Amino acid sequence: MKIQHIKSLSELEKNLDKKDNQFLLLYKKGSDQSDCAFENLKNVNIDTEILVADVSTVRDIHPKYDIRSAPSFLEFNSKNLVNVYKGCHEKEFFNNLLLGSVYKAGNDSEGKPQKRVTVYSTPSCSWCTRLKTYLDSKEIRYRDVDVSKDQKIAENLVRKSGQKGVPQTDINGQIIVGFDQKRIDSLLGI
Repeated sequence: MKIQHIKSLSELEKNLDKKDNQFLLLYKKGSDQSDCAFENLKNVNIDTEILVADVSTVRDIHPKYDIRSAPSFLEFNSKNLVNVYKGCHEKEFFNNLLLGSVYKAGNDSEGKPQKRVTVYSTPSCSWCTRLKTYLDSKEIRYRDVDVSKDQKIAENLVRKSGQKGVPQTDINGQIIVGFDQKRIDSLLGI
């Protein structure tokens, strides 16, 4: 794996001109989650180049793509941003993503659209990590929301579910508190 540090939006745009599929890790050096993502990505054993930019020194990329949290792993196709993967993911997740085997949102084999899945978590929650690892293993695409970073989101979640604990998973409007694999599988049709 070759890591190329990007210093500006114009440098990113020049790199995006070079080939169709590109990935960029926006991270904040010194942050636990960002350092985790950077280390896991750095340890992927694929012969490819990955772009990285530290948002504490490169300040013009994240506003352009409306990225408000780090780490965020951006996937580009033909210079267009097509996916954003937030948070720290395991080495295997990055490996599968870079090999092109991560599930992309769309229709399943029966033509049904994937359900909308949001995981509300905190970085220190082991059950949250376990839930996200499980969803990754089942190739379920989800949005990860760190409630420790936004009090309003946390308050809205308590109003929705009546619970303060995490993880909480919203599957098409149905809230699941904790890692209830049976209910998750049922709602997702696994």
